[in-house]
Amino acid sequence: MAIHEWRGIGSSDKRASRQVDWGYRELLEDDVPAAVAAVRAAMPHTRLLLGGHSLGGQIASLYVGLHPRDIDGLLLVASGAPYWRQFPQGRALWLAYAVAPWLARAVGHLPGRKIGFGGNEARQLIDDWARTGRTGRYAAVGVHADIEAALGRLSLPILAMRMRDDWFVPRDSLSWLLGKMPRSASTSFEIAAAELGDAKADHFGWMKSPEAVVSRVVRWLDAHNASPGT
Repeated sequence: MAIHEWRGIGSSDKRASRQVDWGYRELLEDDVPAAVAAVRAAMPHTRLLLGGHSLGGQIASLYVGLHPRDIDGLLLVASGAPYWRQFPQGRALWLAYAVAPWLARAVGHLPGRKIGFGGNEARQLIDDWARTGRTGRYAAVGVHADIEAALGRLSLPILAMRMRDDWFVPRDSLSWLLGKMPRSASTSFEIAAAELGDAKADHFGWMKSPEAVVSRVVRWLDAHNASPGT
């Protein structure tokens, strides 16, 4: 396993600010390709599957759609499209998607730690994310390829795991994301709190007891590796 650290956190030398900004383009054209190249250099003959949690799962999906020959499978954990119509509190979300880019531009970045949503996020990243939230379609400033069409052409195995009590990713949100990749063979699981021991089956709680997620991934990989022609 290789862990790709998100731009703007941890050991990253960048922090979102009025002087430092990035969006989906930088993630899709700079960061993820660098990670994929590093893994390929270290393990050139290994099948490569790309996965992510939440927005990371969306970025993984977009990258695989744009580079289908680079990746052999897609893993999604607590990830789905943010389209407002797929959420019970949709109208309030639409307003949030309208306000968040404005706030990010006014402050210089989205002050997520202060408002209680996410971290301190870059302006363009929030603008790209909020556009999908309002329209239901993926596009990014500076990315000239048709992302939606690329997802529609994608054909590879997908494992998607949703947490039953995750209001950030209701069932319809995951379905909307998977629906953009109709030619891909997707396997979906919903994980309940009973499988996680003391952890909550929500957007972040499963990380405290990830064994259930890991076992699902391992079983799926075993079955996929055993299938003829894979």
